[in-house]
Amino acid sequence: MATLKEILTRRPVAATIRLTVPAGAARPAPPVGPALGQYRLNLMAFCKDFNARTQKYKADTPMAVTITAFADNTFEFTVKSPSVTWYLKKAAGIEGGSSRPGHVTASAVTLKHIYEIAKVKQTDPYCQYMSLESISKSIIGTAKSMGIKVQADLD
Repeated sequence: MATLKEILTRRPVAATIRLTVPAGAARPAPPVGPALGQYRLNLMAFCKDFNARTQKYKADTPMAVTITAFADNTFEFTVKSPSVTWYLKKAAGIEGGSSRPGHVTASAVTLKHIYEIAKVKQTDPYCQYMSLESISKSIIGTAKSMGIKVQADLD
């Protein structure tokens, strides 16, 4: 239950903006500029902070960012790690999944790949309380839906 002080000090939310921005490459140009500009948010402050937070990732890694814009023209944002499908495509060395998953295998990955992806995804805010096993099972399901075979070792 929130206290009275917390309720009175809450800022009204103007919008929640979801973007996919390459790591370390946020600029005031599209897609960032128009999305934040319409709420009169400080573009340069966002770009600087986002680029600082994502500098540990390789350039051009697609990062999902959720920006909460407040009515007083301030904002907060959270950065999530790249999507599971992006990691699986990188691990399998393919551009896209199978056109007929379950019938045609696009590629294969090892359980070690799955485990490494699960360790990275566990750092995301919505996965931090999940076990590595449950995250791994979810990733295996995603791989199957993409037509990527999961095996113990690559031959």
